[in-house]
Amino acid sequence: MYVNPTPIKSFVRHYPALKRLASSLAFVFDIDGVLVRGKRALPAAKRALAILDGNNRFGIKIPYILLTNGGGVSEVTRCNELSEQLGIQIKPEQYIQAHTVVRSVVHRYTNTPVLVLGGRGDTLRKVAEGYGFRQVYNTLDVLAWNPSVWPFHDLTMEERISTKAADFSKIPIGAIFVFHDPRNWALDIQVMCDVLRSGGVIGAPLYVSECARRPVDLVFCNPDLVWKSEFDLPRLGQGGFKEAFQAVFKALTGTTYPYTQMGKPTELTYRFSETVLRRHAGDDSSLKIHMIGDNPESDIAGANAAGWKSILVHTGIYNPRQGPPKHQPTHEAEDVEQAVLWALERELQP
Repeated sequence: MYVNPTPIKSFVRHYPALKRLASSLAFVFDIDGVLVRGKRALPAAKRALAILDGNNRFGIKIPYILLTNGGGVSEVTRCNELSEQLGIQIKPEQYIQAHTVVRSVVHRYTNTPVLVLGGRGDTLRKVAEGYGFRQVYNTLDVLAWNPSVWPFHDLTMEERISTKAADFSKIPIGAIFVFHDPRNWALDIQVMCDVLRSGGVIGAPLYVSECARRPVDLVFCNPDLVWKSEFDLPRLGQGGFKEAFQAVFKALTGTTYPYTQMGKPTELTYRFSETVLRRHAGDDSSLKIHMIGDNPESDIAGANAAGWKSILVHTGIYNPRQGPPKHQPTHEAEDVEQAVLWALERELQP
């Protein structure tokens, strides 16, 4: 078991008071570039989580949650994967991914036909149904209904088996949710334009603002333009897809389409996350929350706006050799272990 008490020896004097201070701390971690890179756990991550799990001078567990703009699978599935990678149990109630926040608005669309984009096959249909949506469709369903919608992609046998039979000429789509990074940008952009320009019914006459139909809601769950994978350079994310869609939609209509943005650094996602963290910590209203992330544009910007402490690590998107970050963190650290130790030392000084 990892033990590294050296950085906090200097301030362990008044144990009872310091233990109370330690119990008021809480952490929020980004995942990609902070705890893992691709399918590989970063060594410092295991040591950092061991410290919070009670392997510290005070012998207490310090609450934390994971907050990511990733997604594409259920929370249970991803927690099982992370638990195996990190060697420590991550529970679903500790984990918030980009589309988890959709739970907060599902009541508005329970019986409304919705289009969910991203992920593989019908995985996200099942996730959305688990959230409470009752009429969930995806773009593969649309292509199976009418292959001429996008004649440049032939459904594989696996994709065809995953589809849900529907006549989209009779189904008024009320909302589009981009849960995760789409696998087929061209197909998805085409179907989105068809739905939004027709007011919800694919193939119907083009929608005009004077008509009585309610405009289709559009929700993106992740604004990240790029993200850090195992490849040397950052990869395009859902934010890149959003830019591509809006460029095409504007070329067709002369204007971009209004949308709701979820995910870091939005206020909606940080407010949701703080509620989850406080519940996980026993509804403690005095928590001192520290966000540890690798992306100044999302992790640091969102934490600063939420009034949390922010720590920027150098193991992911941000590279200090490329200049100072656009959003200034409370502190910078080489890795997540050093970030946790810095926060403990800072907050627990007598």
